[in-house]
Amino acid sequence: MIEKIHLSIMREINRQGSLTAAASSLNLTQSALSHSIKKLELQSGIALWLKDGRQIRLTEAGNYLLEQANRVLPQFERIDETLRQFAGNERGSLRVGMECHPCYQWLLKVVQPFLAQSPGVDIDVKQRFQFGGMAALFNYDIDLLITPDPILKEQIMFEPVFPYELVLVVGQSNKLSALTQLEPADLADQTLLTYPVETARLDIFQQFLLPAKCMPRLHKTLEATDIILQMVAANRGVTAMPKWLALEYAQKLPVKALRLGNSGINKHIYVGYRKHEQHNTHLQTFIRLAKQQASQTTAE
Repeated sequence: MIEKIHLSIMREINRQGSLTAAASSLNLTQSALSHSIKKLELQSGIALWLKDGRQIRLTEAGNYLLEQANRVLPQFERIDETLRQFAGNERGSLRVGMECHPCYQWLLKVVQPFLAQSPGVDIDVKQRFQFGGMAALFNYDIDLLITPDPILKEQIMFEPVFPYELVLVVGQSNKLSALTQLEPADLADQTLLTYPVETARLDIFQQFLLPAKCMPRLHKTLEATDIILQMVAANRGVTAMPKWLALEYAQKLPVKALRLGNSGINKHIYVGYRKHEQHNTHLQTFIRLAKQQASQTTAE
């Protein structure tokens, strides 16, 4: 029985002080305003205001309705504004899934400009998935997947955003630091430190060691990039990292980046998303900024 227009009328009458001014504020004729309230009074069986000359005096029921209008209408207005923001891509959230452990520092450089350009849009980064990144994307647990190993599916689009070379990082006191490039056999007496990822997804094994039927002396896994590179600097092992990241750490740690093989191992970071969301403004803003940051990183 109560409609939003009834509440708006009561509020405007209180604000404007007359039926004529209230009707003008609401873009109604005075007769339409009066008819709307009269209909409500007939349905509810009680008067909402009394006329005292040119003045309007609210009844007890009218004052109650005014109180409710002042409480409820701001909530409607917030809802309207939120829907407008969603429609204009000014509000929402972007959930980013990471399948590239060493790319986290690079991602942080994308997050800051994204938040600056997308007011009202929150961002969250997820690195652990119960069934893997692709499953998380299919199940709508994430909106974007950052990975060096895209799995092509009809419903998913992948865009390359960041080329990089995978290198071996060694401590400056390691005997391998005297070399400029490595062969698989050079790792036979080394401890290889990697992230806790299955061997089938580690390029150092799949593209370098296993094709040559070579293995390191020992393989250990660690989760944190900082700890891995501290271990490498202390000559407790060697690790494979993107060259750009290795060069960043070489400025503050005694480590050196070495090419793997004659041609090196060249990779790309991809951003994957659901095909039907390819025109989503948040996604495209993130991808554009990711490509810009990639250009700056490679230029450095």
